[in-house]
Amino acid sequence: MLPTFFLSVAVFTFIFLMAKMIKITNWVVNYDVSILSVVMMICYSMPLFLVFVLPMSLMMSILLTFLRMSGDNEITALKTGGLSIYRLLPPVVFFCLSGFAATLFLTIYAMPWASLAIKELSYSVAASNIDIGLKERTFNGSFKDVMLYVNKVDIKNKELIDLFIEDKRQPDIVSTVIAPKGKLYREPDKYVYYLVLYNGTIYQTNLDDRIATSIRFDSNKFKLDLQNAFADHKAKRKHRSEMSLRELMRYAQTYKTKSQSYNKVLLEFHQKFSLPFTCIALGVLAVPLGLQSRSAKRPYGLILGLFFFLVYYLLLSAGSVLGKAGSVPPVIGMWLPNAVMLVIGIYLLLRSAREKPIHLFYAAAFLLQVLTKFRRKHLSSSKSKQLT
Repeated sequence: MLPTFFLSVAVFTFIFLMAKMIKITNWVVNYDVSILSVVMMICYSMPLFLVFVLPMSLMMSILLTFLRMSGDNEITALKTGGLSIYRLLPPVVFFCLSGFAATLFLTIYAMPWASLAIKELSYSVAASNIDIGLKERTFNGSFKDVMLYVNKVDIKNKELIDLFIEDKRQPDIVSTVIAPKGKLYREPDKYVYYLVLYNGTIYQTNLDDRIATSIRFDSNKFKLDLQNAFADHKAKRKHRSEMSLRELMRYAQTYKTKSQSYNKVLLEFHQKFSLPFTCIALGVLAVPLGLQSRSAKRPYGLILGLFFFLVYYLLLSAGSVLGKAGSVPPVIGMWLPNAVMLVIGIYLLLRSAREKPIHLFYAAAFLLQVLTKFRRKHLSSSKSKQLT
């Protein structure tokens, strides 16, 4: 199982990293972000997706191992020699417990540290390259008392095209600025930027005096302060994903029971244990799947393993959504996917030990039925909330 496990970890890690390569390449080529910062960002991101890669790789390694043993008739030979299927389980159990311990370390210690390190590095990169965070056709509220909208970012010429700005920094006056072009400049060693606009118009409205003015300009310089965006960073406030178990429990006590914020904290707490337990649930499920696929080839086993992991992930996503909304308790939302996979795995394992056939089609149909019920329940709960 070990060679297949490490190969699966390498392949799935590469797939996760490829999803970020376009963004990373854009940083390096267009914004001159240092290679060291990019490498550190990748290293800090590793624990965040390894918590999914390890259970998936563990399941695939067990499945492909038993699939090969079944295909080579080794299982049949062992049974003929009087060896029970249960005698093959101790290495699998030890392998699953090792994966559980590794994933538990990631969720409790590595993930909070990595999330905090990513935030620190992101603030550092954003402070020197604020135009990275400016998205086209999106309202940006990072600047204090200023709402900025950019229709297009010209990376080549370092220009902002078609800008809309709402400025509320003056107590009684709301200024709306429209300009076809602008450029951002940063004040060294400070979170202060200057936006130079060209050929624009300023519309000022004073509601108290009922006065409206319009000002045309060839060029105008606006001072933009990032104090609002960096307030949490300066105050050392942690997001719930950056908290330890003790901090999560203290944080939960600050909210009212059954509120959405309270549910999110409980989901984060139970997720730290439910994700590691996935190694055990999927590992047990992989054994009977491999034993029953005697005439199947490895691609079939790969597709089968990915299918069940996809079903698990869909159940986990549904449980998370329902848990946040309060439709189900957070503990059920996080642990139900593991319970479903573990029950199916034990049931299929018992049938395999008794030489009874397993119809995987019916198992897949059962899982799809469970997903459909989850979806219907979520839709009904959301509709009832809208009606109330």
